[in-house]
Amino acid sequence: MMRLKLSAFAVLLAFSTCQRPAQRADAQASAYYPAPGDAWERRKPEQVGLDAALLQQAVAFAQQQETKQMPRDFSTQEEIFGTLLGPIPSDRAQTNGLILKHGYIVAEWGETGRPDPTYSVAKSVLSIILGLTIDRGLIKDVHDPVANSIQDGGYDSEQNRKVTWEHHLRQTSEWEGELWGKKHDFVGTAAYGRGERKPRTLQEPGAFYEYNDVRVNRLALSLLQLWKKPLPNVLKEEIMDPIGASNTWQYVGYPNARVKVDGKMMSSVSGGTRWGGGLWINTRDEARLGYLVLRNGRWRDQQLVSANWLKESVKKGPTGQDYGYLWWLNTEKKAWPNAPATSFAAIGAGSNIIWIDPEHDLVIVWRWHDGNPDELFKRVLAAVK
Repeated sequence: MMRLKLSAFAVLLAFSTCQRPAQRADAQASAYYPAPGDAWERRKPEQVGLDAALLQQAVAFAQQQETKQMPRDFSTQEEIFGTLLGPIPSDRAQTNGLILKHGYIVAEWGETGRPDPTYSVAKSVLSIILGLTIDRGLIKDVHDPVANSIQDGGYDSEQNRKVTWEHHLRQTSEWEGELWGKKHDFVGTAAYGRGERKPRTLQEPGAFYEYNDVRVNRLALSLLQLWKKPLPNVLKEEIMDPIGASNTWQYVGYPNARVKVDGKMMSSVSGGTRWGGGLWINTRDEARLGYLVLRNGRWRDQQLVSANWLKESVKKGPTGQDYGYLWWLNTEKKAWPNAPATSFAAIGAGSNIIWIDPEHDLVIVWRWHDGNPDELFKRVLAAVK
């Protein structure tokens, strides 16, 4: 009798196990995706398993957290970051945001349709573009030295020829040089503002983490040379148009960041708005990007960027930082103690954040805030029934 019970249990377990991939596929196929434009469906909180009163309390908290660090006229930009290389808008929106549950809008506040600089959120966008680059076979392996593909002099030195694509993504490249008038070392108040650093000895590529926009800008230049067309065009054709983004976003380069590629002059973009330019985008379009990543790179019936790439992108690196491939992680639950360890984010100064929580099927975009993101996440998660 016991053997019969065990056999029946084994059959049941096998049936359950074999059903899981199909169930996951069905869930993926039935996922909601917003139509292009403003026709984004909303759901009342209780329709998607949220407590309406608690969610409203979370939104009320967010609305009171207007940033004090970034004036609306960007008048402290050079004091904070150093001499501008590119344009900056005359003003910005006030704090605003949007919360998605299962892809539906459950909360929205402020000017979410206004395109503004998103600063280093652009780094995570570059990570997606690098994933596309591998998908297209323009890079064979993320661990390959960049010098295998790029011969423009930027990787000729003994230090730089060891730099891999992965080193750039993890901000451990230790690339040495000058690009668009900014040096890798961040030495000097005029050039780098409050972000200036003390001179130090370079480490081996891969051995030392340093958040460094010059090196990320070097990554962007290398990607431009592989694609042989401006990265904003790549982003528009491969990602933004397929996900139904608006036509208001722009990826602005520095006027001096131009190179000749296949005989044509092209603009190279940056990894942020530290020195002007960068990705200027509205909150709703950022929510679309976040939702694409939440859906593992799939949009309706199209796999726009490989799911495996996005999975690798949010794995912690070997140097101790809770950082993936230009994505901020919560593996150690130090960044956001009240949020799942599996959550991650694209973050830029301002503060600007696209937070993605696969465990609860949530995306939160919160812009121009002066609050601790964990305090908002805690309040939203408290609303999850």
